[in-house]
Amino acid sequence: MIGIIDYGMGNLRSVEKALEVLGYKAFISNNAEELSKAKGLILPGVGAFPDAMKNLKEGSIDILIKDFVKDDKPILGICLGMQLLLDVSYEVKECEGLGIIKGEIHQLPDYVKIPHMGWNNLYLDNPCKLLEGIDNESFVYFVHSYYAIVENQDDLKACTLYGVRVPAVVSRGKVFGAQFHPEKSGDTGMKILKNFGELVK
Repeated sequence: MIGIIDYGMGNLRSVEKALEVLGYKAFISNNAEELSKAKGLILPGVGAFPDAMKNLKEGSIDILIKDFVKDDKPILGICLGMQLLLDVSYEVKECEGLGIIKGEIHQLPDYVKIPHMGWNNLYLDNPCKLLEGIDNESFVYFVHSYYAIVENQDDLKACTLYGVRVPAVVSRGKVFGAQFHPEKSGDTGMKILKNFGELVK
């Protein structure tokens, strides 16, 4: 069973529906106790980083996520959810993240159109179970104005190019982050969600 974290910021139903199509049981909840019973977690997200962290802390979901990391249970952060996995963001103001993957979140450079919205290639960097069966330069769908600067290059699994080299998939252990939206990325995105589902099983 996959728990989809509802902290008031994200298109939760589309993620749940994609998992259902793939045959995985999933549920949406904002209750840390309920979510603790899941075998894996998905942290989606759309909106501003400081608001997201505030909401996660109010529900003690930040603690739940860190407990999942300690227990080596799979976690997938999507879009803002990926960014929350890092140490700190400079969106709106300096704000501490979950600190699971070393790095920072900064605004995309002002010489590109912001937000970055649309289909871009995935360039594969390092082996990753989330990306098994995914071809190099596959297209996926992005919507974001901020991007990650990852400290440890071993954590960087795939990138895209948009004015700068934008980390598109990061991972450490069984914690994964996708800057793009797998649930909106056609067959490639569904394969990525299937890979995550198999890790949870």
